[in-house]
Amino acid sequence: MLDEVEGIVQGHRDGHGFVSRDDGAADIYLPPNEMRAVLHKDRVKVRIVRSDRKGRPEGRVVEIVERSKQPIIGRLLQESGVWLVAPEDKRYGQDVLIPKGAISMAKAGQVVVVELVEPPALFGQPVGRIKEVLGEVDDPGMEIEIAVRKYSVPHEFSEACVALARTLPDAVRAPDKLNRIDLTDIPLVTIDGEDARDFDDAVYCEPYSKGRGRSAIKGWRLLVAIADVSHYVQTGSAIDVDAYDRATSVYFPRRVIPMLPEKLSNGLCSLNPEVERLCMVCDMLVTEDGEVDAYQFYPAVMWSHARFTYTEVAAILSNTKGPEAIKRKDRVDDLLNLHGVFQALLKSRQKRGAVDFETTETQIVCDENGRIEKIIPRTRNVAHRVIEEAMLAANVCSADFIAQSKHPGLFRVHEGPTPEKMETLRNYLKATGLGMTIGDDPKPGEFQAIAQATKDRPDAQQIHSMLLRSMQQAIYTPANSGHFGLAFDAYTHFTSPIRRYPDLLVHRVIKAILEKARYQLPTLPVPGEAHAKLARRLEKGLASKVKDPGEKPRKASAEGLAWEAAGLHCSANERRADEASRDVEAWLKCKYMREHLGEEYGGVVSSATSFGLFVTLDSMYVEGLVHITELGGEYFRFDEMRQELRGERTGTRYAIGTRVRIQVSRVDLDGRKIDFRLVNENDGLVSRTAGDKPGGKDGKLRAPLQDRSEAELGGRTFLSEPRRAASKSGRTAKSAAAKPVERPSATSKKAARKKR
Repeated sequence: MLDEVEGIVQGHRDGHGFVSRDDGAADIYLPPNEMRAVLHKDRVKVRIVRSDRKGRPEGRVVEIVERSKQPIIGRLLQESGVWLVAPEDKRYGQDVLIPKGAISMAKAGQVVVVELVEPPALFGQPVGRIKEVLGEVDDPGMEIEIAVRKYSVPHEFSEACVALARTLPDAVRAPDKLNRIDLTDIPLVTIDGEDARDFDDAVYCEPYSKGRGRSAIKGWRLLVAIADVSHYVQTGSAIDVDAYDRATSVYFPRRVIPMLPEKLSNGLCSLNPEVERLCMVCDMLVTEDGEVDAYQFYPAVMWSHARFTYTEVAAILSNTKGPEAIKRKDRVDDLLNLHGVFQALLKSRQKRGAVDFETTETQIVCDENGRIEKIIPRTRNVAHRVIEEAMLAANVCSADFIAQSKHPGLFRVHEGPTPEKMETLRNYLKATGLGMTIGDDPKPGEFQAIAQATKDRPDAQQIHSMLLRSMQQAIYTPANSGHFGLAFDAYTHFTSPIRRYPDLLVHRVIKAILEKARYQLPTLPVPGEAHAKLARRLEKGLASKVKDPGEKPRKASAEGLAWEAAGLHCSANERRADEASRDVEAWLKCKYMREHLGEEYGGVVSSATSFGLFVTLDSMYVEGLVHITELGGEYFRFDEMRQELRGERTGTRYAIGTRVRIQVSRVDLDGRKIDFRLVNENDGLVSRTAGDKPGGKDGKLRAPLQDRSEAELGGRTFLSEPRRAASKSGRTAKSAAAKPVERPSATSKKAARKKR
């Protein structure tokens, strides 16, 4: 009997698709004819019928197990008297027919949300009705309205949540202060970005000594006070249900979708200056070597004595006699103490070998109409690092406190590289002739040693990028296996309960331990489809922990399964928030680059693939593709080991870090693609020799190291002009298989990288 497996359909804009298997094995290819009766995100059962010449499985749909309940967002069109919606997400592959009586108040050209009433069939398109009209495609903020629906980001609080939020007080009341330490006389301060609206954390530091004489231990007393959200958000309440559903705040340019109602996030729980606030405190004694000698947790009431920005603190630390310091003279000594404990904690970071790559994050600056004015790098100064190290210390103490108490909770786990990724990295390091590699059981210090040894090399960016790619993503899980990148045996998230649900759970667990009780994770309502997904992932996760193939997965308790499910839910929604944010940024960058067609810029190769080069522009931090057909007349072969394209005739090489000059040749807003072509001063093909260094003329790399996960340009959105013309000529979505194959998008490139 041929294999039959279940999984989720992942459509492709070219008409074919894949089935992402529940068992985690390789995806199954679905040819265009198999995609006629299914849609992107449907759950199906497929039979593997053959393998292609590369050994990849190809399947045939034998059963549609469950139709996706997610609405489709698209643009309403009328063609030859027929109303239809062209999906914004091209992975759906088919236009949705809209009966005349189901168009509501929508007008042609508007962006709408469609609810399916009839699924697609082998010889019939899907039929739907318009559920919501979002507006015109060029309306300010439309890209955000689309993203929150495309990724099913909850963006409206329930009526019960809003009603409960209204009943909350506007300030701390006397009964709220009972059984709390009074820290209002301690000069705690907040340090955040200029555009921050909610303040999770406040800090204070002072010198301390323990003992006398030569045996005396000197160091610092560091207080990290975190907003006590758990006091106001009761387990299982309407606010708690909505917060769990969101799991995290989602950040877009010019807009934030908060996890909590604004009355809490920007008011009652925000550590605003010169008002009383409830907090949970991690009170630590840190030695001169950066080791936490002792710590304790307790609930408190505080008074923020100042609201600092990172820029302001950096200026004060660099010049304690400057104008910024004079303005804040009462707090200068406290800031110097914070810098002192930071330097101590930095020693500990270096000693344990935590990975520390310098990356550049970008900020999109928009005008009032949502149009991009500029894209600038976010400058990370010493003040950022001071707060970062303080938060890391509090998070480590939280994880240790929970682990020592043997109470279940959510840890932030970052495991080391997989065997496949280790092998790829070893081969690459060998090909570079570096003379350094990683062991069979690599430690973070090995990665940091390679990063330090290569930081001044002309190909440093390429090497650091490969080190980053070899690492796995961090997740939330009750099974603590440490944090590889930070080199901690146990780590969790304690410091941002306003914007992250795992932090809120950690606060509840710590409070329960302090009260010598046990926190019971509530059974929060989860939609049926999401619940089924969680159950399947739990089963798969437990099975993966079995070392002996003949051994049965361990039977977890109901409590253990609840924590496993909470970790999966929070991890998945963290990814959802990241994808939605990147989607909006990609749309804005494409729209921005449409205004710069034909212009030339300097850039650096950020990725080399079999189909071309991805180049990141120096001044704009925007990434685009130089297709392999734009590299000249010779044949270029992709060297996976060296991660470079090499010309067979001339030996010309293009690798990560190679500096090039490009011209913006094409922008596809619908597909989220930006195309470049290489130019030189004579407007010809850039010519390089095999002996050229991968940097500029002086061999130095000037472009910052980019986090590839943050730079991807996803394939999306509306009906393009060629497709509209084809539709007018009578072509339906069923004929998608006849479309010419487009060059791979950055999203497919990312998926390919994950498989590697």
